[in-house]
Amino acid sequence: MDKEKREAGDVAIELGDRPGNTFDAQTPGSRARSPAAGMPAAAGGAASATNNPVISILSYCGSSILMTVTNKYVLSGTGFNLNFFLLCVQSIVCIIAIQTAKQANIITFRDFNTDEARKWFPISLLLIGMIYTSTKALQFLSIPVYTIFKNLTIILIAYGEVLWFGGSVTSMALLSFGLMVLSSVIAAWADIQHALTSYGGDAQTGEAAEKISTLNAGYVWMMLNCFCSAAYVLGMRKRIKLTNFKDFDTMYYNNLLSIPILLLCTLLLENWSSANINLNFPPEHRTTMLITMVVSGLSSVFISYTSAWCVRVTSSTTYSMVGALNKLPIAVSGLVFFDAPVTLPSVSAIGVGFVSGIVYAVAKMRQGKPGGGPGLPTTSASVQSMRDSLKG
Repeated sequence: MDKEKREAGDVAIELGDRPGNTFDAQTPGSRARSPAAGMPAAAGGAASATNNPVISILSYCGSSILMTVTNKYVLSGTGFNLNFFLLCVQSIVCIIAIQTAKQANIITFRDFNTDEARKWFPISLLLIGMIYTSTKALQFLSIPVYTIFKNLTIILIAYGEVLWFGGSVTSMALLSFGLMVLSSVIAAWADIQHALTSYGGDAQTGEAAEKISTLNAGYVWMMLNCFCSAAYVLGMRKRIKLTNFKDFDTMYYNNLLSIPILLLCTLLLENWSSANINLNFPPEHRTTMLITMVVSGLSSVFISYTSAWCVRVTSSTTYSMVGALNKLPIAVSGLVFFDAPVTLPSVSAIGVGFVSGIVYAVAKMRQGKPGGGPGLPTTSASVQSMRDSLKG
């Protein structure tokens, strides 16, 4: 499923990845939990590798791409319609993986507590809405278009902060928002034009009409996903103060609380007839698809792990920029591994979306500095409460 990133104590969503975890950004006098924690000095080359900024950045980018590509592979199967089952498998795999890592003393997170679970349950419901709409959008749209449209979530989160928590939007952030909207318009136009030219006919009849109908469904799911994503992030910012969750605590509770809901949804709402099982998991590809589901579940753990690692050995500022730059390889992976159209408009949309991410990252960096620039109010009350909870 898809994640959050923390920029110098602030929180922004890292798009295209499965959310469900947060990690501790570095603060003066502290160090985030990392893959190297507790490693003996005699480990030599291994210890050196875990402190290498380049390796940490490449690992983070690789895990992000792996999550998106594996999800797209499963969802692009012929007539795949067991989305709740996919999410349930991913959550189960994630819980097994982090529990195993905890038993091996690789990571740490708090044990289950009923009161904490009750407080966090609404956030898990928002997460389910977000990841379900995400899978539906990714099912109908190509990876580049999906990645570009996910940028719109940033706008909703920013203005949600302004309306609910006294947040701010600087002039440079407004510029990045304009570029995000422009890239989305170009991407949608490129998709529609490609459908018309590739399948012939017009938008009302033939294969072109069917393709455009599929794209329209994808755009609707994408819009729902943007709203669900913004609601999840804003709700989590508010709720996290009650629980003081850190690092893998959020991942643990999100996935654990999601499993029974996803299990009920897949059993009650999805078709488990033998014919539909064969449609979703063709015998010749069944083993590969199941393995891919497991890998996609592990990817969410890798993303959390490599995020904390990247912040520890670089900085929150570097991580923020890496997150912006990472949009490009994720979009390109859709062109390389899947049948995404490569046209001048589609490439232009990726380029504009890439630039918008960089402008937004720079705007957030400038916001964190004294005299970072005028705009609508700058630091939100929710961000301050998040910082206070992290210090606690």
